[in-house]
Amino acid sequence: MQSYASKDELIMAIKTNYKKYINEFSNIPNDLKDKSIEEVDRTPSENLSYQLGWITSLLSWEQDEKAGKKVDVPAKGYKWNNLGGLYTSFYETYNHYSLPELIELLNSSVAELCHLVESLPEDVLFEPNKRQWATTNAQWPVWKWVHINSVAPFKTFRTKIRKWKKSAL
Repeated sequence: MQSYASKDELIMAIKTNYKKYINEFSNIPNDLKDKSIEEVDRTPSENLSYQLGWITSLLSWEQDEKAGKKVDVPAKGYKWNNLGGLYTSFYETYNHYSLPELIELLNSSVAELCHLVESLPEDVLFEPNKRQWATTNAQWPVWKWVHINSVAPFKTFRTKIRKWKKSAL
């Protein structure tokens, strides 16, 4: 897995990969947002909803912990061995939005994520066991959670949406 030497490097990776990812949606007509194709496991709407779901979750974990609330990771009612159900909840949460609306929501969430990374002290970002929500058997620091919920899927899902476009457009 990629690592980062500083919070600026992580923020740059988020912004760079997000820009490449989100630009793939610019020529997809809204009336095809829910078009499913056999070769790709998510529609454009589901692709964006997945990203929104995870980034929103990560932001809420941090917000809840700072407020002294109990944090349910990955989400209340879901365990790590039932992520399919969680993904379905993301799709249902955002299915009534148009592609432009989903893009705007994701733009805002990514900006908020970058602000969060910028605001965290270096030790909280790069050392394990600094946030309860990030403390698992894997002992990941917060930056890894940010990476696997932003940079990594931006890269992977960009490939998927490109494949979708080749078949559907």
